[in-house]
Amino acid sequence: MDIKGIFSNWIVKNVLLAVAFVLAVVLLTNLLLSGITHHGKEIAVPDFTNMTYQEARKAASEAHVRVLVTDSVYVKRLRPGAVYMQTPKAGDHVKRGRRIRLTTNTTVPKEVVMPALVGFSMRQAKAELARSGLALGRLIYVRDIATNNVLRQQRGGVDIKAGTRLASGTTINLVVGLNPDDNMTFVPKLVGRQYLHAVDLTQENSLNVGRLHFDETVRTYADSVSAVVYQQRPAASEKVRMGSEVTMSLTTDPAKLPKTTDRK
Repeated sequence: MDIKGIFSNWIVKNVLLAVAFVLAVVLLTNLLLSGITHHGKEIAVPDFTNMTYQEARKAASEAHVRVLVTDSVYVKRLRPGAVYMQTPKAGDHVKRGRRIRLTTNTTVPKEVVMPALVGFSMRQAKAELARSGLALGRLIYVRDIATNNVLRQQRGGVDIKAGTRLASGTTINLVVGLNPDDNMTFVPKLVGRQYLHAVDLTQENSLNVGRLHFDETVRTYADSVSAVVYQQRPAASEKVRMGSEVTMSLTTDPAKLPKTTDRK
């Protein structure tokens, strides 16, 4: 049977029509899903730090994401109502329409309760402090079998009990374990990151924030929140002992940043 004869066969024609119909349905479904869910399309989360809620809403709308205030803390030197933290963080990649949770600054400190952190890992304790409206201060490492296991929680060098009422934003230091066989970490790349993000990344890598050098462009606390790291010591990727200090130099002048700065 020649080609023309094959295609004139009603069985073959029905099979081909069925195949074409299935392919059309699959293609149309994929197109609809891509349009509705923006499949495969992600955008970088804007930095809402130091913005008012209204400013953050406008910036979020332009970036095709949404913002929602879910918590508040008291930061004495930050203007009332300004965004202090956000989740996901600035620079993280999310789908269009994603809701970004904001923590704003209140006009007066509210009381919060000190959580029980002993026995937590350092990262778990850090997250719990943030959820409770408290801030992680220094990581104090002592010899122990389990590295980064929280042994004590302190304020001003004095142990503080779980359940103690504190002003939101209070800084809490953690005494954590350090096993001699597991006591090294790598310095993260901080150049190009804003102040609060750099502090967060430093602590998450089991390091302490050392001296901070703000240049002449940083005149107020709001400037410091917006300031970006342009130098760091030790250098990124250097292997150091946990608990070591990282020194940062910060500026609001983009011209001071290295041309090859990459925050990924």
